[in-house]
Amino acid sequence: MSPEFAHVRDWVFDLDNTLYPAASTIYTNIEARMTGFIMRALELDSRGAAEVRERYFLRYGATVVGLAKHHHIDAHAFLAYVHDVSMEALAPDHELNALIAALPGRKIVFTNGGGGYPERVLARLGLAPLIDLVCDIESTHLVAKPHRAAYDRLAARCGLEPRNCVLVEDTLRNLAPAHAMGFVTALVGGAPPEPRPDYVDYRARDLKTLLREVTR
Repeated sequence: MSPEFAHVRDWVFDLDNTLYPAASTIYTNIEARMTGFIMRALELDSRGAAEVRERYFLRYGATVVGLAKHHHIDAHAFLAYVHDVSMEALAPDHELNALIAALPGRKIVFTNGGGGYPERVLARLGLAPLIDLVCDIESTHLVAKPHRAAYDRLAARCGLEPRNCVLVEDTLRNLAPAHAMGFVTALVGGAPPEPRPDYVDYRARDLKTLLREVTR
């Protein structure tokens, strides 16, 4: 184990574009189902529905929060519908799974998804036996990353001591609240702006690259 991570007892992973490749089309299909749902529920055309989807995502961290708050949409029905997508694009990555299995301590998934979707993705990826806990947006009572209350509810639900945790994310803005709480933070995928924000402790091209370094 790399000395920088020797104190870590809990490994917290984002799901989409973190535990599976960002090139996958699965989240594109989820967004399309979101747009279709909003079109029917709010009687909007596709352009108007896409604008609502994006506006609530930027404001609340998840579109479902704005729909429930402002339009009284049933959040559980929305989450179940939009996440009912094919998993054919996903396949186990045996090297990644072995790297995750080699990590000491608990492995936790922290996602703004819901409706049973995280569990289906983990099963498809062959990761379900390796993940100790899933904290989705329904577990946080519709408080989404990057809002601080979502991280507080994650910590309470999972019994986390942030200074002994790593959060791995592909979304830059989701790392800032975690870093403020004491998490070690790691960005995978997209490059942060230069100079790198002080709330990003580590950066890697993808999760496998990060974990190869961690477990060297």
